[in-house]
Amino acid sequence: MSLSALRLWGILVLTALMAQPATMAAAATPDTSNAGTHHTTATGAGKSTIHRRHRHRFAPPGGVYARNAVVLDPGTGQVLYAKNADTVVPIASLSKLMTIMVVLEQKPDLDRWVAVQREDWLGVGRTHLRPGERASLRDLLHMSLMCSDNCATRVLARESGIAPDDFIARMNRKCVELGLDHTRFVEVTGLDERNVSTAGDCAHMLLAAASQPAIQEIMQTRQYAFSTSRRSINIPNTDRLLYGRYEVLGGKTGFISEAGYCFATWLRTDSRDLVAVVLGAPTAATRFADVIRLVQRTTAPSFAPTDH
Repeated sequence: MSLSALRLWGILVLTALMAQPATMAAAATPDTSNAGTHHTTATGAGKSTIHRRHRHRFAPPGGVYARNAVVLDPGTGQVLYAKNADTVVPIASLSKLMTIMVVLEQKPDLDRWVAVQREDWLGVGRTHLRPGERASLRDLLHMSLMCSDNCATRVLARESGIAPDDFIARMNRKCVELGLDHTRFVEVTGLDERNVSTAGDCAHMLLAAASQPAIQEIMQTRQYAFSTSRRSINIPNTDRLLYGRYEVLGGKTGFISEAGYCFATWLRTDSRDLVAVVLGAPTAATRFADVIRLVQRTTAPSFAPTDH
């Protein structure tokens, strides 16, 4: 190869080497033509992760994700908001409101200790109790209302002194007494989807339960510590609104897959008391967010009652 050819070849190589860093830098620069999208970032040799656009979700028309909802004035009974409020649906652990009212009608000695039997424990899902363990009726009452413990609820019903079939019959008779025309129970915990009611009926059921001082005090308790015959237990209240800006006078959560996430609450705002119920919410968090939206809506200065 001639000297001139070698020089030309060297110039070409040098030019290519000088251009390579610029090309690599251009390849590493993210594409900003699609505004609002996260782009490719290097995570290792030859690997990258694509972060997709954030999707902002807004409440649907009517203000709630829950399938059924109602807000009423507990003083007048006026319905301030309704969404499928008269539709009969499963209500999960909101059933325990009626169970506990029937238990307390028997005027039990709440300091009496009782044993958990194996039939109380089987098939109840998550529970803090174990067969053979002993606890006071007062502690079981807190477990049933605060963290919806199904085993505790079964023990309370069994220790009421009422036979199982008679206990269910008494729950249904009390529905008639309270004017809950669309509510029916087949067992005490709410695990059975045949325990049904409406959002409107559940609002009145909560109001009746929380009007009893013993129930209201438990519903307003954030944390409760106690001891069984075997160990110490600390339970939280599943009502997240106890940690919010409103005064909670009563509240109960519930969930089974057939019912979705349910929540009933009696709140005191700066301007008025409200009872709100949402049934069939898609997530645990949504049920609380739905209620907050409804409270804000019905306490707004421009609010006028309407049905949806």
